[in-house]
Amino acid sequence: MMNRVLVETTHKTYPVIIGEGAVQEISRVILDIPKAPTRLFVIADEAVYALHGEALRDALPSSLATDWHFVPAGESAKSFSVFEQCLTAMLEAALDRRSLVIAFGGGACGDLAGFCAASYMRGIPFIQVPTTILAHDSAVGGKTAINHPLGKNMIGAFHQPEAVVYDTAFLKSLSEKETRSGFAEVIKHALIADPSLLENIQQSVKSAEDIKGSFLEHCLQRGIEIKSAIVKEDEKETGVRAFLNFGHTYGHAVEALSGYGKTAHGEAVACGMIFALYASQFKNDLSFDTSSFAAWLKRAGYPVKAGTVFSFEDIYAVMTRDKKAYGGTVRFVLLNEVGKPYVTEMTKEELQHIDEHFRKESDTW
Repeated sequence: MMNRVLVETTHKTYPVIIGEGAVQEISRVILDIPKAPTRLFVIADEAVYALHGEALRDALPSSLATDWHFVPAGESAKSFSVFEQCLTAMLEAALDRRSLVIAFGGGACGDLAGFCAASYMRGIPFIQVPTTILAHDSAVGGKTAINHPLGKNMIGAFHQPEAVVYDTAFLKSLSEKETRSGFAEVIKHALIADPSLLENIQQSVKSAEDIKGSFLEHCLQRGIEIKSAIVKEDEKETGVRAFLNFGHTYGHAVEALSGYGKTAHGEAVACGMIFALYASQFKNDLSFDTSSFAAWLKRAGYPVKAGTVFSFEDIYAVMTRDKKAYGGTVRFVLLNEVGKPYVTEMTKEELQHIDEHFRKESDTW
């Protein structure tokens, strides 16, 4: 039985269909689009296609002409050159305003394909077919982007999909690193919105091997529901949607300094969440055992000390370039308590103090 979560935004309401075998629903989803698509253009991660391409090919409606365009696996797909290659292929395929782009891959492929759809003829429809755990977060909510050498996701657009078709059977082929990386966003959703989910996760997950089956499906659906509720309230990130950046300000800096793809996105976010929890304790006496939480993440295989190999100055320089920086301060999402996030500005002095504490504490994990 497929689960459905409805994502409501100001301009569009669309379904997220989640479960094992969900890809079988895609033909019906495409043919149900009010303005019938004229043709399909699939932007596929080449590594994902090698594993699961046949399943998607077989499920697409045979009545529609389909072009396939392959992009590199992972974060390297989110570059200007790959973006340009995609748009060239879309023009060569003579797509029109009612052609439909399908993003087939993980979060990076979805971000790229969504931005291609947002840019082509000022915006054509697209569907997300995510194949990773990480993409339970990135495929929902309409944020699309590519990277610039000076910053992650700096060039992009808000462009909501027509639907998200999330077949959990695809997740079985993920590596331990990819599983861990994706699950960090589930932990984030729990920290900002659902204390009982956090408790359940900490009791259930001892290593990446525990992240599977009906437990994983429940966590993914809950994560999508949390994200959907926030996106409904604030589609363009002028207010509460910023809560979804918990752990990301510091995490993006670690990811950028490591070189995109070296430390996986979710692994960097895990470091960022530890930093943000210490910052929450410093700023407003958050009652939370951050050291135990960090030690639990470490036991589950997260590289919790990935940020400590860089100097504070280097991390601070990247954080102030981030989209979340305003003037001389850095915007941080902190917690008043688990499930109660808020946004605040942090000065360099405050951040340096927290960074020193973070490094000292890291010796105890």
